[in-house]
Amino acid sequence: MEITYKLDIIPYAEKIIDLYKSSGINRPITDKERIAKMYANSNLIITAWDVSKLVGISRSLTDFCYSCYLSDLAVRKEYQKHGIGKKLIALTKEKIGEHTMLLLLAAPAAMDYYPKVGFENVENGFIIKRTK
Repeated sequence: MEITYKLDIIPYAEKIIDLYKSSGINRPITDKERIAKMYANSNLIITAWDVSKLVGISRSLTDFCYSCYLSDLAVRKEYQKHGIGKKLIALTKEKIGEHTMLLLLAAPAAMDYYPKVGFENVENGFIIKRTK
């Protein structure tokens, strides 16, 4: 399996939704317009491809000098445990540089994954949850 990684290519919303369904990530997959808007308003997108099949994606918002929020990290179920998520994180870190912190909110099912790929748990965060 040879995976190709591409920077700043926004796949069609249908491809992203198909990937999200396969990966198990909880996103508004019934709202194609919202998915498209999420990506249109993000400024660091890295994709993983098996030929023409979208198999992984990371979507971030960053200023490229201080902080980066990794909003989405998704890999198709059948491609998980092959280092694709780890590579997407590494490429994100490479792109934002060493002066920029990388932070995220993890789904409960992913809490064990992130420490394995270099993240440390923080307890000084706050959230105002979305209402829709």
